[in-house]
Amino acid sequence: MQRGILETRFSAGIAPAGTGLTLKGLAVPYGKPAQIGSFEECFSPYALRSACQGQDILALQDHDMSKVLGRTRSGTLALHDQPDGLHFTLALPDTERGRDVYALAQRGDLGGVSIGFSDPVDEWNGRERRVIHSARLHEISIISGHPAYGETFVEPRSRPGENEVDLQTQRARKIEIMRLSWGF
Repeated sequence: MQRGILETRFSAGIAPAGTGLTLKGLAVPYGKPAQIGSFEECFSPYALRSACQGQDILALQDHDMSKVLGRTRSGTLALHDQPDGLHFTLALPDTERGRDVYALAQRGDLGGVSIGFSDPVDEWNGRERRVIHSARLHEISIISGHPAYGETFVEPRSRPGENEVDLQTQRARKIEIMRLSWGF
């Protein structure tokens, strides 16, 4: 892969996270393959660890640099690198755009999360399978289209007193419904 070329990847399932204009979700699942054109790709665990170590990462709407929703530098976007993937919490702005994104998430109308990255350290198994061991993350985007990584999700932040197990159960049900409806 050429260095400096920005690549984007989509993932599914966005929903609001309770009171306030906050979203949370899984931006990149680790170890879960996705079909990208003519090849299969997956990120190895902690492939995006550097994104959690002081880089200024943007949160955008549909990869549009004029539609900034938050960023790590200001603390409105927080990234959490965990064994299953790169998780995020996004405090949306109290603007028309922020309220619209939150309302679409509440209704389940958003397509998922996408990332923009470059400079991957990757490994190819023939021309059919790519494993990304590390990459430079530039941005995550809340998107309205269809995702490449079906395991990703965005949801409203948990309401006070809401049981985390209930959220995990709801998330698993949504993923299963998507898999069944899309024939995966």
